[in-house]
Amino acid sequence: MKTHLRLLPLLTIALATCAAAQTIGAPAPAAMPQLPVPPPPALGADSYVLMDYQTGDLIAHKNMHERLAPASLTKLMTAYVVDAALASGKVHWDDPVYISEHAWKKGGAVTDGSTSFLKLHQRYPLSKVYNGMIVQSGNDAAIALAEHVAGSEGAFVQLMNDYAQRLGMTGTHFENASGYPHPDHYTTAYDLGLLARAIIADFPQYYGIYKIPSYTISGIKQGNRNLLLYHDPSVDGLKTGSTAEAGFCLVASALRHGQRMIGVVMKTKNLSDAASEDEALLNYGFSFFSTHTLYASGRPLATPRLWEGAANRLPVGVAQAVEVTLPRGHFHDLKTAMNLPATLIAPFRKGETVGTLTVSLDGKQLMTAPLVALADAPQAGLFGRLYDEVFMWFHEH
Repeated sequence: MKTHLRLLPLLTIALATCAAAQTIGAPAPAAMPQLPVPPPPALGADSYVLMDYQTGDLIAHKNMHERLAPASLTKLMTAYVVDAALASGKVHWDDPVYISEHAWKKGGAVTDGSTSFLKLHQRYPLSKVYNGMIVQSGNDAAIALAEHVAGSEGAFVQLMNDYAQRLGMTGTHFENASGYPHPDHYTTAYDLGLLARAIIADFPQYYGIYKIPSYTISGIKQGNRNLLLYHDPSVDGLKTGSTAEAGFCLVASALRHGQRMIGVVMKTKNLSDAASEDEALLNYGFSFFSTHTLYASGRPLATPRLWEGAANRLPVGVAQAVEVTLPRGHFHDLKTAMNLPATLIAPFRKGETVGTLTVSLDGKQLMTAPLVALADAPQAGLFGRLYDEVFMWFHEH
């Protein structure tokens, strides 16, 4: 441990969260009576997750780490890799994308899977192929994009797995870019929630494509298979998937009154069930849970005594905003506290961890966040340090 964080009992400081906190997209809530929160809806899906987008907190889940076949939900990762290539300038929307024999045979009109009917040996603007992959769920489009970005589908799959690891998708492994069944091609509902959140957060400039209701290539118009887009205006993505092994799956996201939820259902009996069950999850989340920002980043939460420093106070706070998702009506039951060493001795660097912020509800810890120095705190001169050492001895004894 650093010498300026002395091994003394922690100083715990309770914080008044209510004055500093507010609901995302709304003013600070008034005190409300506690409302009972019913259990999540009973769903037929083998696995599901309901996640708050802002915080990543899980609201409801079932078998969320079970490894299942993702079918065309695979294309969400294909899109993420293409998004990264677009954002970096490696590829561009007007690039001509070649439809190889591999893309045509594995995903084109000669197959029985979803296809964009891209013509063999033809070239299409990348934007058109990308729309075909997202809106029409074209397997040929996904493979052609993979080959365009990485030179081959195999090399692209390596990128998919690399990005999956970076995103924390530890229950996921890809073997192809389209979702073609393979024993070693799998993911989980939780991992798909992480991926959907990353798509929206990392590449918002491309996210609008997911809500396009229909798209036409080669004179063939196909509708978006996400049925929620047609009757719930708050839903703006993401994607369906289905094979005999995977059943019918849906990753959906909705934005209502400034709050966004992500619902993932896997292995339902039909597309209608996938849509209705995902909608039930989203409705449950919006009805009974809300997201709050408790403390903004970079704002002092306390200024504890600093010894042997050029200044005698050290402003501390959080480097990232502290946000929580909790049942509606329970906001004023939150308890937050700062745990700091009883004696802080300079120097400190801005951003250096000083202590810990804890947030709890009804005696259960919801989260912790590091408390950091919000400014550099250099040492005092020799006489200043000696002066403080004398007074610190009396302070400690």
